[in-house]
Amino acid sequence: MSAFRTFEMSDPTWESNGLRLVTLYSNHLRGRADCSFWAPEDAPTPLPLVILLHGIYGSHWAWSLKGGAHEITRCLINDGSIPPMALAMPSDGLISHGSGYLRQASGDFERWIVDDVPLAATKALPSVTSDSPVFLAGLSMGGFGALRLGARHSLRFRGLSAHSAVTNLSQLRAFMDSDFLESDEFEDPSLNRLLERYRATLPPLRFDCGTSDFLIEANRTLHRHLVAAAVPHQYQEFSGGHNWPYWQANLPETLRFFGGILRGS
Repeated sequence: MSAFRTFEMSDPTWESNGLRLVTLYSNHLRGRADCSFWAPEDAPTPLPLVILLHGIYGSHWAWSLKGGAHEITRCLINDGSIPPMALAMPSDGLISHGSGYLRQASGDFERWIVDDVPLAATKALPSVTSDSPVFLAGLSMGGFGALRLGARHSLRFRGLSAHSAVTNLSQLRAFMDSDFLESDEFEDPSLNRLLERYRATLPPLRFDCGTSDFLIEANRTLHRHLVAAAVPHQYQEFSGGHNWPYWQANLPETLRFFGGILRGS
């Protein structure tokens, strides 16, 4: 039986700038979902895969068509700053204003990212295989998702990174109308406690935040908590706010971090 009930992929004749678009039926979501993929030409096999999670209100095209993630990655590969790597940029499941990348009654948005997206990459990109190292990163709500899912499924990922991360589900309340924010189903609504709980198995992780971002104090608090709990990590602050110019400018920090892991440096 096929891993996906349906798998619709863009025709290479009409693809632009190397972006490949897929709509598939996910059993975890009990419905269709979208993902954008990109890989450099003449890539080695198995090609490392970076999954980029978008923020609230976003979709699979946000990282590429608002942030230029594929072009940034291409430039860094071409100038030798990072080894070749592919990108998977999935939708979060498109429930309400955002799923939080959590398990919910309407669908398992956690397993969609952890299980379905890497598998879909092996079908969409010939150089990505089941042996490809997989990294996870995200911005804002996607930063929360990347650190949370990376901690809970640490054996799946070689490294984690977050930009302008939401650090507690309560920070999303002003932007969403979903009841899951009030649920006690989730083991920890806070990254502080969750990352401490999984510190023994965490892959290398980093996160950053803009000094003008409304989440800066939350990120500083997370950093201080992790230092006190002896959780290895890297934390950086840069000028900028909670917006695409900031994420576009600092995505290279994530890609170089992952590249360093691949190169063993």
